[in-house]
Amino acid sequence: MHPDRMWRSAEPRKSYDVIVVGAGGHGLATAYYLAKNHGITDVAVLDRGWLAGGNMARNTTIIRSNYLWDESAGIYEHALKLWEGLEEDLGYPLLFSQRGVLNLAHSLQDVRDGVRRVEANRVNGVDAEWLAPEQVKEVCPIVDVSPGVRYPVLGATYQPRAGIAKHDNVAWALARAASDLGVDLIEHCQVTGVEVTDGRATAVTTTRGRITANKIALSAAGHTSVVAKTAGLDLPLQTHPLQALVSELLEPIHPTVVMSNAVHVYVSQAHKGELVMGAGIDAANSYRRRGAFHIIESQMAAALELFPVFARAHVLRTWAGIVDVSPDASPIIGLTPVENLYLNCGWGTGGFKATPGIGWCYAHTIAHDTPHPLTAPFTLTRFTTGALVDEHGAAAVAH
Repeated sequence: MHPDRMWRSAEPRKSYDVIVVGAGGHGLATAYYLAKNHGITDVAVLDRGWLAGGNMARNTTIIRSNYLWDESAGIYEHALKLWEGLEEDLGYPLLFSQRGVLNLAHSLQDVRDGVRRVEANRVNGVDAEWLAPEQVKEVCPIVDVSPGVRYPVLGATYQPRAGIAKHDNVAWALARAASDLGVDLIEHCQVTGVEVTDGRATAVTTTRGRITANKIALSAAGHTSVVAKTAGLDLPLQTHPLQALVSELLEPIHPTVVMSNAVHVYVSQAHKGELVMGAGIDAANSYRRRGAFHIIESQMAAALELFPVFARAHVLRTWAGIVDVSPDASPIIGLTPVENLYLNCGWGTGGFKATPGIGWCYAHTIAHDTPHPLTAPFTLTRFTTGALVDEHGAAAVAH
């Protein structure tokens, strides 16, 4: 990005109307829509490191909305519709490529689950198709659909409008747009505590001083539970490392996104040519951005089972982020028992695809002090009422 078109590097002031903790995609989108949709520009976005240096820069950039439950499909489809107009809205190329997503089925139960999800998607207005193995081969010619492999492909769900985007561009565009509207983006400003007075959140303590605010919105991914703890909130979250890797640059060979729950891998090809691969979370709880080697090893084996053509590709680099996972594998969004303190967390491995949608809805919640209709099912109270949104099975590997 040209220096003249970057965001302002602001110094923290003593007080703001709204403080957003976390300058990742969700935090930046929230600040942008607070300013754009609600006219709230006295906003500071604080981050412990550099802007979008957390999971926003570490994800595998898959965007889709083909979730099973009505509640999940609603928020992700809203996000996908915003993605489709986001480049024009932000005036910046996001490299959003709607190349489609295949979710492979390898057993009769996978087939039943896939067909069920396709029908549920259609009821909710989400584009979805069920493909036979030969149709899978037409969409992605390099997938091995022969019957002799360990996990033969019996079919797949297909969402044509799904795809990928360039995560760095998304972060830069949101940061620039929010900054142009008057939002302060403050890097290297770690929030060490949330002050609560008479049941109300009133300020944050940071490595750059104390800052008061009328409203404090948490959007810190894997560290959200740590920050919330300082306000007296024990959240039902577990934090895990999540690994990904890229190959060397290759000629265009992989035209879509392929996900497989059975062999536990998902693969796309980035615009520059590298293969981008992800797997499931590491089983151990950790706040370290490092994962176990056996995850990478099994990920490679899974990829080669599906794509024998990858055998001679070389791994360029691997990395990890940390993700916060809720008991029902769905996010926690909305108000808290502490007045003026708001939550956006628990996205697991699926946060990137929701970026514009959650920014839109979280901004509404903060501005009006009431949940947006699309995020009302995801409040913290569902864990006491039992109204869970269980997306463990339908979320596939990438959640």
